[in-house]
Amino acid sequence: MRVLVIEDYPPLARAMVQALRESGVDVDHATDGPEGLRLADEGRHELIVLDLMLPGMDGLSILSALRQRHHDGAVLVVTARDALEDRVRGLDAGADDYLVKPFALVELVARSRALLRRRVAAAAPVIEIGDLRVDTEARTVARGGRQVALSAREYALLVYLARRRGHIVSRGELHTHVFSGAEEPASNVVDVYIGYLRRKLDCGRAPSFLRTRRGLGYQLGAPE
Repeated sequence: MRVLVIEDYPPLARAMVQALRESGVDVDHATDGPEGLRLADEGRHELIVLDLMLPGMDGLSILSALRQRHHDGAVLVVTARDALEDRVRGLDAGADDYLVKPFALVELVARSRALLRRRVAAAAPVIEIGDLRVDTEARTVARGGRQVALSAREYALLVYLARRRGHIVSRGELHTHVFSGAEEPASNVVDVYIGYLRRKLDCGRAPSFLRTRRGLGYQLGAPE
């Protein structure tokens, strides 16, 4: 699981990031509104912890922009604004939960865990992209009705990319989340398994489901 913290006050941001990391999730941090929106737009985060009063772009504007773009990650708003109308405005804009400052870090972690649990429970068991079908409950993969046999690592790689379909996923992110640091980051293990997966999914067809975005990473989507 990956969490994005968008908070501009350094002492609080450091404490939040540390508490969340110690709870077992990966955490990215943005210090202003524009940077936060850019990172959130990448679609890599299951949860965004969002301050409302940010330099460059306020939290409500970020939240509205994300929901308009159909970003489906959970959002936990943290703010010093404790008036009822402020809480209602945040929830109406698309927040999933609201935490008023000052708060205990244990409560932040507990609320984050609850939102992440809901996120996992709500995840669709079947992912369909064009004629590609990934059933995460049965752990089966088919393309055009034909079963595709994958190794455990190839399957994990496919599911990770499929959950982020349409988004460009970097080599480093895949190394961290799929290969668990088993090889050195500088090794070509990601490229090797991308090659294995591409050959099995495409079976000689063109164009490919799995595209290389030079200098950026990889992207899974219906053939262009």
